[in-house]
Amino acid sequence: MTQGILVISHGSREKEWIRLVDESVAEAAGAVARRLADDGRDGETSRAVSFESSFLELVEGRLIQDGIDRLAAAGVTDLFVLPLFISSGSTHVDDIAQSFGFAPVNERAGEMEPFRVPPGIRLTMGAPINDDPEIAERLWHNVRELSSDPKRESLLLIAHGSREAGFYERYQDGMMRLAERVRALGGLARARTAMLLPSEAGAALAQMRSERPEEAVLVAPLFISKGYFTNQVIPSRLAGQDYRYNGQALLPDSAVAHWMVRQSLGWLYGLGV
Repeated sequence: MTQGILVISHGSREKEWIRLVDESVAEAAGAVARRLADDGRDGETSRAVSFESSFLELVEGRLIQDGIDRLAAAGVTDLFVLPLFISSGSTHVDDIAQSFGFAPVNERAGEMEPFRVPPGIRLTMGAPINDDPEIAERLWHNVRELSSDPKRESLLLIAHGSREAGFYERYQDGMMRLAERVRALGGLARARTAMLLPSEAGAALAQMRSERPEEAVLVAPLFISKGYFTNQVIPSRLAGQDYRYNGQALLPDSAVAHWMVRQSLGWLYGLGV
């Protein structure tokens, strides 16, 4: 039995975005290897676990099928598909799962062709980040430098989102739970969420400022890495309003790697490794 972990993220045309994801996957792979070695019994050689970082689009030669092919060539018999995405409300995650042969979230048909997975490879589909506690800690770390009087400040958590029926609700549920974790960590007065799709951010901020003008609003982007959405889209949607923002994303930080480690070890220990 040979295990492989296929980490799938969206992809970007920005080389720095790709570099940060790859470094995080490499950090997770090293941590998993060390943990398995530490847990090995006397006289037992720990198994090597192959990690592969792949992308939904935009990264030539490193798409999902490329990752499957590389892991299959390495002799993997058990494959854990780990979607490095923010939310279970992402239609991309559902598309990926359906292309691996897993059931859809609802009646929506996937938009991708089936992947070519060699017979005999056993598949397990993991879940995205959603409201992971350590990710909440990272988000609070990101905005803490903007805070001076938490009891008179509020949080607006902004993510990409989805306007698809069923997926919007899943996105919103995970975001709200995550925002509440961040609010509690920082002792902030309140927390709200908004999506870019549909376009909610500007109206959400305006409502928060109108309801409690005495509160400063700390805006936290919920994105894997900095890029077009954190640098351009969010500021443009909030233009002309009063808020505090530094554009910090989840990477670079070990919280994302730690999340991958926890998901991977949970799967591996379930296999009896």
